[in-house]
Amino acid sequence: MADPRGFLKVRERELPPNRPVEVRLRDWKDVHANLVAGQPFLKEQAGRCMDCGIPFCHNGCPLGNLIPEWNDLVWRGQWADAIDRLHATNNFPEFTGRICPAPCESSCVLGINQPPVTIKNVEVSIIDEAFARGLVTPQVPQRLTGHTVAVVGSGPAGLAAAQQLTRAGHTVAVYERDDEIGGLLRYGVPDFKLEKVHIDRRLEQMRAEGTRFRAGVEVGKDVTWAQLQARYDAIVVATGATVPRQPSVQGLDLDGVHVAMDYLHQANAVVAGKDVPGQITAEGKHVVIIGGGDTGSDCLGTALRQGAASVTTLAIGKRPPQERPAHQPWPTDPVVFEVSSSHEEGGEREYLASTVAFVGDESGRVQRLRLATTEYLPDGRRVPQPGTERDIPADLVLIAMGFTGPETEGIADQLGVALTDRGLVARSDDFATDVPGVFVAGDAGRGQSLVVWAIAEGRAAAAAVDAYLSGTSELPVPVTASTVALRP
Repeated sequence: MADPRGFLKVRERELPPNRPVEVRLRDWKDVHANLVAGQPFLKEQAGRCMDCGIPFCHNGCPLGNLIPEWNDLVWRGQWADAIDRLHATNNFPEFTGRICPAPCESSCVLGINQPPVTIKNVEVSIIDEAFARGLVTPQVPQRLTGHTVAVVGSGPAGLAAAQQLTRAGHTVAVYERDDEIGGLLRYGVPDFKLEKVHIDRRLEQMRAEGTRFRAGVEVGKDVTWAQLQARYDAIVVATGATVPRQPSVQGLDLDGVHVAMDYLHQANAVVAGKDVPGQITAEGKHVVIIGGGDTGSDCLGTALRQGAASVTTLAIGKRPPQERPAHQPWPTDPVVFEVSSSHEEGGEREYLASTVAFVGDESGRVQRLRLATTEYLPDGRRVPQPGTERDIPADLVLIAMGFTGPETEGIADQLGVALTDRGLVARSDDFATDVPGVFVAGDAGRGQSLVVWAIAEGRAAAAAVDAYLSGTSELPVPVTASTVALRP
């Protein structure tokens, strides 16, 4: 293990500071200050890891990351070995270390009676140091199998599947309907949380390994699913869950009411230097965000940087408790009150706020949002309480209520894959659809989930595809991913 008395000598969590609010609101760069690997507190925090007899952080992480092992290696300053252990289970720690909510920390054994180990911060420090030292190099396959695979979607699930299959020797092409590769990592997550250099340098590695990318090609329109099926030996559907959930209230069609991802996509494109005619912008407007999750937080930080007059975030439920509630004991991932970097920057948060209607002016533009206090019924339903209605100013409304599932019209019509009752692409335990050679990974088959689950499913689906093409597979499978045996 690392320092045998580390968790006794250093009892508090310590994270690198964020840049001052008044500074970071002037740009779109990472909110975190640069972390130098040699800083003493990083070694101390890694040394707090107890190397438990049963490390529950393994169970909390869908990838099964070998957390105690790389904590020990960081404490010893063995960075090359640390990145090897991290890459053994995670293709993209630069993504998870920045935007994953870190369920591993909620299940850290030290967290029973102390603040848990700063697992996520140690993770991102390893990969950043590895890139700085030139330790991340292409892993070119020793031989090619002659099999071809199309991966549709270039988010974390698609990229993970593509990298694993390329390294297994298959010829892989990744299709993406946007003009650049990265999916929601590129156009859904703001730069202040994930600067795009982290995507670009990983894509450079993947290109050197042999993965081919086809950006600006929408499968189902530019090329049909049937054409793809005829051209490739296998297909991995990794299109994500992109159909937004919206409230059933009056005024949804008013000008100025938008789903969050349309707003974030345009903002990220502009930050990347692209021209976006008629951009949705928060400049000088009273902005209301419906939804208190990560997407709502991203909208908040974006609106503040665009110069919004005010920003109010609405959550339909109760404000979560500050501490882990009794009915969500360790090692479960609790629902607690969180303050993101965007919340630190400004804006108001309201809880028990049910949206009743959007109110517009004579020109058809939203002007106000009508709220009511949420009432909890005995059967658990949440409804607006009569007599509590009030209006708040709203020039721009952003709906950040999550996603209901994937866009399935093309693949269902052209390939005939079965769908579940929830509208997801139906699959077996080995990620196979009912159409031979077509597999599904990530949110398209799982439903809206975390980036760490997307990578885990991409890796597991890659092993299933490899076994389908080659008869067996030696690709590693995350221990928490749902798969059947891939070896005879």
